[in-house]
Amino acid sequence: MQQYKNPDFNTLAAREWLVTNGLGGYASSTLCGANTRRYHGLLVAAFNPPTDRWALVSKVEEKLNDGEIAAELSSNAFPGVVHPQGYQYLESFERSPLPRTTFQAGASRLAKTVFMVHGSNTTVVEYENIGDCPFNLELTPLFVFRDYHSLFHESDYYDYYHQPMGERALKIHAHYGARPVCFAYSHGQFVGRPDWFRQFEYEKERYRGLDYQEDARSIGQLHLSLEPGGKAFLVFTTEEEMAAGDPTAWKAAEIERLEALRPASGSAFFQDLAMSGDQFLVQRRATGNYSLIAGYHWFTDWGRDTMIAMRGLTVGLGKKAVSESIIRTFLQYLDGGMLPNRFPDQGEAPEYNTIDATLWLFVVLHEYYEKFQDKAFIGEIFPRLAEILDAHRKGTRFGIHVTEEGLLYGGEGISQLTWMDARVGDYVVTPRHGCPVEVNALWYNALCIYATFGDLLGEETGSEKNQARHLARAFRKYFVNEKGYLNDVVIPDVYVDDAMRPNQIYAVSLPFSPVSRKEAQSVLAQVEKELYTGLGLRSLSTGHSDFRPAYGGNQWDRDGAYHQGTVWAFLWGEYALAYLKVNKHSGKAGEEIKKKSEALRHHFYEEACLYGISEIFDGKNPKEGRGCIQQAWSVGMLLKVFNEINANQPKSTTSWKTEPKPSPSSI
Repeated sequence: MQQYKNPDFNTLAAREWLVTNGLGGYASSTLCGANTRRYHGLLVAAFNPPTDRWALVSKVEEKLNDGEIAAELSSNAFPGVVHPQGYQYLESFERSPLPRTTFQAGASRLAKTVFMVHGSNTTVVEYENIGDCPFNLELTPLFVFRDYHSLFHESDYYDYYHQPMGERALKIHAHYGARPVCFAYSHGQFVGRPDWFRQFEYEKERYRGLDYQEDARSIGQLHLSLEPGGKAFLVFTTEEEMAAGDPTAWKAAEIERLEALRPASGSAFFQDLAMSGDQFLVQRRATGNYSLIAGYHWFTDWGRDTMIAMRGLTVGLGKKAVSESIIRTFLQYLDGGMLPNRFPDQGEAPEYNTIDATLWLFVVLHEYYEKFQDKAFIGEIFPRLAEILDAHRKGTRFGIHVTEEGLLYGGEGISQLTWMDARVGDYVVTPRHGCPVEVNALWYNALCIYATFGDLLGEETGSEKNQARHLARAFRKYFVNEKGYLNDVVIPDVYVDDAMRPNQIYAVSLPFSPVSRKEAQSVLAQVEKELYTGLGLRSLSTGHSDFRPAYGGNQWDRDGAYHQGTVWAFLWGEYALAYLKVNKHSGKAGEEIKKKSEALRHHFYEEACLYGISEIFDGKNPKEGRGCIQQAWSVGMLLKVFNEINANQPKSTTSWKTEPKPSPSSI
């Protein structure tokens, strides 16, 4: 719990909270209750889980009157003014297990708790009198009706007509034919009084160089009284039957569900990370299987992000059925030997513009088998792995093919295939056509893992083993440079980009390494020197002419900095895995990594989205979270690291593994 004495608006507005519903929907705002993003709202519903997300309820304006004091508890930023200034009454905020804000106004004390019903587009707001005197509340829900990427503005088109649903519920339509939202309340008297609240200002949108003003619609106020110990509930839902449900039972069920997510062992930080990580797990309606949201507020489920994040979020936490389900989700869309990189918000046609997401599948399966020893599942999908390797060798989309040297090449035109994929119009910020270092480390692992599975299943994989050896020789020839680190992109005997970037860390951190231990030690040392921060790795060294020290501004400025020095939290995990591996997973190494995680622990509990890990940080002075406030691979890779430490020398890294042992038939 965070206590506040003389709280400051800007401090409270910079800290956010998020709750989710397992469908892609969510509720989110700041500690002071002032929305600072277009993505904030009490009910953002996913109509085609986990996509087609619509903001329907913006917030609730709250006034408390106990006869001695009349206090407006809300806070909003309008042009040139903060009004009301309810943040002055904020006493404390507690994030776990549910966001709970307490206010003190004179002798009166009020607690406000927000949660969502898991598996339902339903948000509940609970008000509780935790003081010794009765008081009255005037509650004014504010509604919007828009795709969650857009903004809402006053218009005669939005008449917000509503109709009663029993004694204490309303069915509200923003306009004729609009998807309705239902508003129910436990007690009190609702007084209709339609009005517009105009020009809310969202500072985070201004910072991002976007439109930042929005209007919201009120249809009236709810008046109620609360005796000491009394509670009142507001329910906002897209499902009519939920308007007559039991919020008390829902709350108890959600707390029980969240507490059950905590692992039985490990540090409190590890346990809280596991609970936080569940926010990314969603049901994809199109497949009937699980998937992972890449980040909140604005990402959907991405292939690359899912494969990387699930290593810690599902596999490492022992969620076998969920892990299988996610893998099946993406394998349903395997096409041309490639997994999709992104499922769009609208429609079901996936995008395949990635060279590495499919290769990450091999790493996930390797860790899946080591965790669960499920030979039957590996056997079931083994032919799909063969299909993937064959497609890459023959050539597939975007010029992806294997060169004569055995390296994997990709890229053509303005396509951006690696995770460094920023592009503004036709301007490619980090062109990496050719043979990127991390892609070839992954290609090497794909060959080695396929061969390992072949040995497990009694399949002939001598060809893949020979290809892996050939690739390892080419990797060292073309990527290891005289400066002690690895080139970032090469075209054999044509082109070398030796920019100091974090992509090389994968040649050390992945299960199979195409470099020697000595080379790995040198790579790790150079990454520590040039790229390491306590919150992640810089995407480019500070000494490079293209280094951008800060992330912000309009899309051109933001995308121009995205991979040009900006610190990425998920890469801290790969650095930590490399450190543990190079140091033979010693107890001392584990303790050192725990110490190095302190900055991320502080960020998790105290900064940006409380109980979340941001996507990125500024490159020069990384402190304030940027990008998404809660990013799947940021959380997942931290969990992966702690799982490795807790496991104490897991099978995949007990020795320096460079290639699978050859079977007699392949010698």
